[in-house]
Amino acid sequence: MNLIPFFFIRSSLSTFYRFRYSRSIVHLRGLLKSYNLTKAKSFFFFFCVWSEGRKTRMTDWVDLGLGSIGGALVSEALKLVIEEAKKYKSFKPLSRDDLVSTMERLLPLTKKIDSMQNELDLGAGELKQLRETIEKARVLVLKFPSVRFYEKSNYTRKIVEINEDLAKFCDIDLQLLQYRNQLTLLGVAGNLVDKVDGLSKRMDGLMSVPVPVFRDLCSVPKLDKVVVGLDWPLMELKKRLLDDVVVNLVVSAPPGCGKTTLATQLCHDADVIGHFKHIFFNVVSSTPNFRIIVQNLLQHSGYAPHTFENDSQATVGLRKLLEELREDGPILLVLDDVWRGSESLLQKFRINLPDYKILVTSRFDFPSFGYNYRLKPLENEDAKALLIQWASRPHNTSQAEYEDLLQKILKRCNGFPIVIEVVGVSLKGRSLNTWKGQVESWSQGETILDSPSQPTVLECLQPSFSALEPNLKECFLDMGSFLEDQKIRASVIIDIWMELYGKNSSILCMKYLEDLASQNLLKLVPLGNETEDGFYNEFLVTQHDILRELAIRQSELEAILERKRLNLEIKEDTFPDWCLNAPRNTVVNASLLSISTDDLFSSNWVEIEFPKVEALVLNLSSPDYALPSFIAGMTKLKVLTITNHGFYPARLRNFSCLSLLPNLKRIRLEKVSVTLLDIPRLQLASLKKLSLVMCSFGEVFYDSEEIDVSKALPSLQEIDIDYCYDLYELPYWVSEVVSLKTLSITNCNKLTVLPEAIGNLSKLEVLRVSSCINLSELPETTDRLSNLRFLDISHCLGLRKLPLKIGKLQKLKKISMRKCWRCELPDSVRDLEDLEVKCEEETRLVLWERLMPKMRNLRVHEEETEHNLNLLQMF
Repeated sequence: MNLIPFFFIRSSLSTFYRFRYSRSIVHLRGLLKSYNLTKAKSFFFFFCVWSEGRKTRMTDWVDLGLGSIGGALVSEALKLVIEEAKKYKSFKPLSRDDLVSTMERLLPLTKKIDSMQNELDLGAGELKQLRETIEKARVLVLKFPSVRFYEKSNYTRKIVEINEDLAKFCDIDLQLLQYRNQLTLLGVAGNLVDKVDGLSKRMDGLMSVPVPVFRDLCSVPKLDKVVVGLDWPLMELKKRLLDDVVVNLVVSAPPGCGKTTLATQLCHDADVIGHFKHIFFNVVSSTPNFRIIVQNLLQHSGYAPHTFENDSQATVGLRKLLEELREDGPILLVLDDVWRGSESLLQKFRINLPDYKILVTSRFDFPSFGYNYRLKPLENEDAKALLIQWASRPHNTSQAEYEDLLQKILKRCNGFPIVIEVVGVSLKGRSLNTWKGQVESWSQGETILDSPSQPTVLECLQPSFSALEPNLKECFLDMGSFLEDQKIRASVIIDIWMELYGKNSSILCMKYLEDLASQNLLKLVPLGNETEDGFYNEFLVTQHDILRELAIRQSELEAILERKRLNLEIKEDTFPDWCLNAPRNTVVNASLLSISTDDLFSSNWVEIEFPKVEALVLNLSSPDYALPSFIAGMTKLKVLTITNHGFYPARLRNFSCLSLLPNLKRIRLEKVSVTLLDIPRLQLASLKKLSLVMCSFGEVFYDSEEIDVSKALPSLQEIDIDYCYDLYELPYWVSEVVSLKTLSITNCNKLTVLPEAIGNLSKLEVLRVSSCINLSELPETTDRLSNLRFLDISHCLGLRKLPLKIGKLQKLKKISMRKCWRCELPDSVRDLEDLEVKCEEETRLVLWERLMPKMRNLRVHEEETEHNLNLLQMF
C-alpha cells in the first residue's frame, strides 16, 4: 500500500492532535464517506476544512455538541471513579501517574460534553463505549481492596487496558467526533466538490482503503505453564531492571535453562507493568534483521507497514518512535534469544534516551553491552518440583522407590528445565517398569540425546554447537574426553590444547576456555586470586552432563575406528564389543584417546594399536593400576594425563612403558603414588612439563643411583607440584635440571626447606612457593638465579626472611607476598628497580610503606585475599 497520504496526514496534523494516522484514517474515511464524497475528494475536503479551523484547540469542545447518555452525566460518573481511585494512590497503576492521571485529563472534556447535550441531536450510541469503559474502571477500582497478592498481576493488566482505552478516547475518538460535527455545522457545499475535480484522479492513486494489518507483533508472550524455581532470579533481575543506574541487562545461560521463561515472567510482574508504560518483546534468533524488528515495533504501535531501504532509515524511525512513546512513560524493549555476533545489532538499539531500557536473553555473554545476569540451572528441590509437575507418580510405587527414581532422573537432567520437561512428559502416565527402564537405559550408556522419541533436547542444544567457530568446535568436542561431573583444572585442558593444536601460548588456550564459558558451554570457576605468568591451576572447569553428552554425540557421528576422539569405557574387566571383536593388530585413528576404568578393573588390557594418539587421558578408580603396554607404541604421544578418582592415591605399575617415547612433552599425574626417581629414569628427551598433583612420593632418596639429569631430561622447562602432602624436600635431581624455567611448589604444607643447589638453575624465571606454610626461609643461593623475574611467596606464613643479597636479582620485577608481613626484608631489596609488589594491606604497611620513597619506581598493589569456597569443589 502506498504510504504517502499517511505521512502527509501525519506531517500536516502533527501540531494539532498528534493522533496515530494509520489507525485514525480508517475512522476518518468512515465519517467522510457518510457525506457521499469520493475518497479522494473526501480527503481533500477534510484537509480544507481543517485548514480553515486550525486554530481550534483540543480543549475547545463547544462545537462538539455531544450530550449525555440516557440522561446520566458522564462527568459525574467519572468524578466518582477518580475520587475512589485516589484512595489507593500507593498502588502505582491506580496512582496519579497512570489511571487517575488519564481520567483527570478526560474530566474537563466530559464536562463540556455534558454542557452541550442539547445543542446537537446525537444518539446514545455516540458515547456508549466511553460510558462502558468508565463503568469497567469503577468496578475495578472498587474491587482493589479485595485483590489478593497473587492476583495483582492480572488485576494490573486489566487496569492498564482500561487506561489505554481512556487514553485512546482522549487522543483519537473525541477528535474524530469534533471533525464530524465541524462538517455538520459548516454544511457540505457542492462548490467545494468542484474545486477538487482536477485532483480526483491523482488522489485516487494516493488514497485507498487501508488493508487490515496484524498489529500484535511485539507483545509479551502469555505464561501458559506454572513457573518453578525462578522466584529468586526474578527478584534479582527485577531489582536490577528497576534500578535507575542500570540501562541494559543481559540474561545468559546454557540452552534450555529457562531464559525466555524468566524474561516473560518478568514482563508479567505487577511492579514491572506498573513501571513501564510500553513493553515490547521481540524474538531475535540467529539470523536477526534490524529493519524488520523496527518495522514490527512501528506496526505494533499503530503505524502502517513500511519497508526501510537501509539500517540508517530504520534507526531514524526507531528513535522517532521511542521519543514519541517516551512521552507516555518508560519503555522496556526485550530482545529474546540474541546470538553471538549480534553485538552490532544490539548497539543499534542502544539509543540514549531517558526511561528507555533493553533486556537481552542469550546463550552468550555480552559483557560490553550491559549488566550480565547468569541464570543457573535449577537447584535439586526446584528441579524435583518441576519433574513432579510434568510426570505423575506411577501406580503401585512405594514412596521410597519413587524418591529413588526421582533422584536418579534428576541427576541425569542436571537441572535443565527443558530436559526435565521432556523426560517428564515421556514418563507421564507410564508404568513403573517404564520409569525403571528409562533409568536403566542411562546406566547402560544411553543418553537423553539418543532417544528418537525425544528430539526436543537435541534440537535445543544443537544450534549452540553449530554456531561455534571451527577452532572452538574442536575445543568443545575435546571436553567429552573427561568424566561427567569431573572438576578439571584449567591447566590440564590447556596442556592438551597446546600440543594438539600447536599453540605456543597458554594465554591463547585460556582465551578458548573463556570463549566457551561466555557461550555457556562450560563453567570457569576461579579458586582464588588471579595469578601471574600463565599459571592456571587456580581455575576450575566444569561442564553440565547434558553438554558433555552433546560433545560426545558430535564426536560419535564418525565410525569408531575413524574418530578423531575416542572414549573407551571399561567396567570391571568388560571391554566394549568393538575392542573384543576387532581383528588382530586393529589400528585406531584417534588422536585424542580417553580411557576410563572403575574400581573393579584388574588392569588386564586388550592389546590394540593407537599409533596416531597425541593426547591420552586415563581416568582410574582402583588403588592398584598398571599402565597398558600399548602406550609404548604411541610414538606420537605428546600429552599424558593420569587422574585417579579413588579416595586414596593409586599405586602405578608398568611406569616404564613411558620410557623413550620420543614426542612425550607433558605428563600430569593426579592422586597417584610414584617414586620421584622414576621420572628421570624414563629418559624422556622431549619432556617439557611435569605436573604432580596430590601425589604420594614416600621417602625421597638422594644417593640411590647416579643419573645424568641434563641428558635424561634435557628439555624440561616446567615443574608443577601441588597439594603433595608428604613432600618434605625436593629430590636432588630437580636442582640439576638446568633447562628449568618455572618451578611451582604450592600447597605443600610439609615442605620446610629448598635445597641450596637451587642456585644452579640459572635459566629459572619463575619461582613459586605459595601456601607452603612451614617453609621458613629461601636458601641464600637464590641470589644466583640471575634470570628470575617473578617470585611468589604468598601465604608462606612461616617465612621469616629473604636472602640477604636478593638485591642482586636485577631481572626480578614482580613479587607476590600476601600474608607475609612477618618476613624480614634485607637492606639489599632497595637495589631492586621497577619492582611491582602484590600484597594485602598489613604487609604493605609493615614491610613496604617505608621503602616506597627509597626505591626506584616501586609499585605496591594492595589485594585482599579471596577466601573462595570454590576451592572445596576440587575435592
